[in-house]
Amino acid sequence: MFFNFLKKSKQNTAVSKDFSKQNTQNSNDFLANKEENTSNKEFLNDENKEENLIKKDENSDSIKVLNSAYSFKKIALGLVFAMILGIICAFLASFYLGASFKVSALIGIIALLVTLWTNKALPLGVVSLLPIILFPSFGILDTKTATANYGNPIIFLFLGGFMLATATEKIGLHKIIAKKFLSFFPKTPKGVISALGFASAALGTALSNSTVAILLLPIALSITKDYFLKLRFLLAVAFGASISGITTPIGSPPNLIFLGFLENLGFEGISFTTWIFMMLPLTLLMLYAMIKILSFNTKSHSMEVNLFENEEFTFAHKRLTFFLLVLLVILFINSPIKPFYSGLGLNENVILLAFGLLMFVPKIGFLDWDDSKSIPYELIFLFGAGFCIAKAFAGTELSKAFEGFFSQFSSLPFIVFLFLACVSAIIATGFLSTTALIAILLPIVYTATQSFLEGKEPTITMLAITICASFSFMIPISTPPNAIVFAKGNIKAWDMIRFGFMLSVVGIVAVTLFSYVYWRWFLGV
Repeated sequence: MFFNFLKKSKQNTAVSKDFSKQNTQNSNDFLANKEENTSNKEFLNDENKEENLIKKDENSDSIKVLNSAYSFKKIALGLVFAMILGIICAFLASFYLGASFKVSALIGIIALLVTLWTNKALPLGVVSLLPIILFPSFGILDTKTATANYGNPIIFLFLGGFMLATATEKIGLHKIIAKKFLSFFPKTPKGVISALGFASAALGTALSNSTVAILLLPIALSITKDYFLKLRFLLAVAFGASISGITTPIGSPPNLIFLGFLENLGFEGISFTTWIFMMLPLTLLMLYAMIKILSFNTKSHSMEVNLFENEEFTFAHKRLTFFLLVLLVILFINSPIKPFYSGLGLNENVILLAFGLLMFVPKIGFLDWDDSKSIPYELIFLFGAGFCIAKAFAGTELSKAFEGFFSQFSSLPFIVFLFLACVSAIIATGFLSTTALIAILLPIVYTATQSFLEGKEPTITMLAITICASFSFMIPISTPPNAIVFAKGNIKAWDMIRFGFMLSVVGIVAVTLFSYVYWRWFLGV
């Protein structure tokens, strides 16, 4: 029995082994089938992915082709329209104004440039370089004279200011300034509007208005999600930046074009400090009016302001603040305060450029050469185009072409003429950017008013027009701060128009009175 038991056990073991082998084989077959199915699925998925990528690329290529065709059509139509309008304006100037060929060609070219600046058929920088080609081609200016305007010393004033602005943004000094001003005012909607307005005024002493708007925009966006309040905070940034732009000569491009035009005419310029003394009271008045208008009916809205609690005033912030204060002190000492003080006599363009370049010195400044890529060179070309246009106007008989029109206002009191000039400047900025407008309008006003404006009255008129151009608060595209806030803040055009209209009216009246009373005293009229 024992041997029978062993025999059965061996048989059972053999059966078990066979069964185990069979199970192992089945498992292997199952795994092989699974791997084969998986590989087939992966292969199919890869094929589907490749097909989808090919289709996606084909769709992307189709979209690119359509966009390219649309872009080409838009550029072609814009160029054709600009050329037709330029030719029409040239013929109208010749037949109805009795202008010479040179003057008619100049008016036609200006119409061409204005149209291209407006419809953006070509990049801003490209359009701004066209006078170098067109003016010599029509005998308006020679090439040497035309190109010299693109190296105007005022341009280097702008370069220095923008380098300082880039350094301010890079290390976040604007956040420290905003934190400081927010601590000065109550944590209410009116307090935040006031803080943003005065922060823009403080930044505007050394930075351009567009830079001020770019630096303060993220701050205004992060305070609240309530559109009622966010709208007012965003408009406080846009309007405050434009207002702060008049405070110093480098605050806005129109200021630089005005000073460059005076320099081209050989007139006595306005020093940095004198400009601040002339404009600071107007800046404060406009800020007060802006706060009153934007904070109307906001008392019922509550909010919490906890911004920048973790922002610390670092050693880098202290160093840059020191540099900015030293710059302001040097500019103040350098500027003459007649008849009491004649100043140091240093060139302000050189001073500001030197401080801008100081930002690139290792261990002293905050920038490297890659940071210079953010400098808007197209705006520099636009400055050059403005100075080139001014030179062309001064070198032609354009005063005769417009003298008849402006002579209709010769019998009006000077204060009324100033008021009409300010209203016209505000209206014109609705159709053309402030920089291009000032570049075209200043030489026209100067040459066409020589017969009835006396002494420094033309200078005062041009200054009033320049400042009013910065006070165009209604139209989103009229000033750089408006365009920046409108594009990135997602606000409605009507909201900007209704608030901007009220502030523009205040600006027109204020500029007229300041021009007639306060600025006349500074300029010795």
